[in-house]
Amino acid sequence: MSKPITVLIADDHEMFAGSLASWLRGAPDIGVVEVVDNSEAAVRQAVAGRPDVVLLDIDMPGLPCFDAARIITQHCPNCAILFVSAHTHDHYIERALAVEAAGYVTKTEPPQSVLDAIRAAVSGGAYFSPEVQSRIIVDAEGARLAEPVRTRLSLLTPRELDTLRYLARGMSKKRVAEKLGISVKTVETHTANLMDKLGIHNRVELALFAVREGLANA
Repeated sequence: MSKPITVLIADDHEMFAGSLASWLRGAPDIGVVEVVDNSEAAVRQAVAGRPDVVLLDIDMPGLPCFDAARIITQHCPNCAILFVSAHTHDHYIERALAVEAAGYVTKTEPPQSVLDAIRAAVSGGAYFSPEVQSRIIVDAEGARLAEPVRTRLSLLTPRELDTLRYLARGMSKKRVAEKLGISVKTVETHTANLMDKLGIHNRVELALFAVREGLANA
């Protein structure tokens, strides 16, 4: 008998995470399934337990999920990363591909799709929901968006995008600094760069732009 697949679920939506965990535990080839509700806990559990697959929700408080994915991959290179999300904005897909995720599953899909993604990941493959698959190209050079992101968000660095995401939630610069583990001065620098790149002249307009782009809940 082959070794059971171990899975770590990181999602702050208790009902979704609990239901998914219960369903996966019923699969014959799934072993231990752990559930945490934030990215920091996901990093700790992944590094300590080294599961075969880590399911990361994109919409979680605390450490940005893409940063968590990078840290997990750095310390646990054999852990496959799968993003599970209700959001399918191109800039999220692009960032998931940038951290070499093994898949991106939308929450509108049935649990069987998550199980299929897990099995694909541990076998060295990849799984993308049809809605995501239709927007990417997979070839000898890897996976990438079929159409480059053309919104102004594509001008931003990953850290600037994370800063914008937290500012959109109404957080103070001090709170943003705490969330990202950087200084307030660095947050101010990122904010100034955001305004310059986006052609926005005050924080209210910056927050409104982020809300329109779907970043307030991402």
